[in-house]
Amino acid sequence: MRIPRIFVDLPLTTQSLALPDDAAAHVGRVLRMQPGDALQLFNGNGKNYAATIDQVNKKQVLISITGSELNETESSLHLHLGQVISRGDRMDFAIQKAVELGVSAITPLFSERCGVKLDGERLEKKQQQWQKIVHSACEQSGRSLIPKVLPALPLTAWLAEPTKDLKLTLHPWASDTIKTLTPAQSIRLMIGPEGGFSEQEMTAALAAGYLGIRLGPRVLRTETAALTAISALQLQFGDLA
Repeated sequence: MRIPRIFVDLPLTTQSLALPDDAAAHVGRVLRMQPGDALQLFNGNGKNYAATIDQVNKKQVLISITGSELNETESSLHLHLGQVISRGDRMDFAIQKAVELGVSAITPLFSERCGVKLDGERLEKKQQQWQKIVHSACEQSGRSLIPKVLPALPLTAWLAEPTKDLKLTLHPWASDTIKTLTPAQSIRLMIGPEGGFSEQEMTAALAAGYLGIRLGPRVLRTETAALTAISALQLQFGDLA
């Protein structure tokens, strides 16, 4: 039986501790774990911590840490995804699967055809929700370094950010493909909205040094395009076999 992995936003340096409320509720009420059961904890520092449950009650779950080890599941490819925000749960899905596939950071983007209006408190709550999705995806996929969901940006601000990364975006009529790229270990991948980038946005992206690449002859939905491109890049330059 697989040992449950739990993210805790705490230093894991003491031998005994009480799990935070969210983690305790998941362990006690959802998983219905009992004293003596084994857990694996992580807090984003790249290590896994073996732990055993000491006590479970309605108010708290007490655990003891029994050991730690470095987690070597991270890809050698540093991949920063710039994803235009999509409607409904498609953005949640794209973030979840991108983390499972090994992205290092995610920046939500606003573009002309974005179709999603978020600002102020609503945007802040969305950012928190997206980061929680990242935590859950790391729990599921075995990662112990936590990709950051960075503050959402207008496309113009994203294009203006200085970087030494190889800059890529998808273009259905591009001559380049992932197979023709020069090998790189640090990439910024920009994915457009449903309906794609406008002609002006694509011109601005190319002027900012982004290279257009095509994935194949079929038109993919925005979340499918992101995950297909990430998978192909990990296969070509990263750790997918």
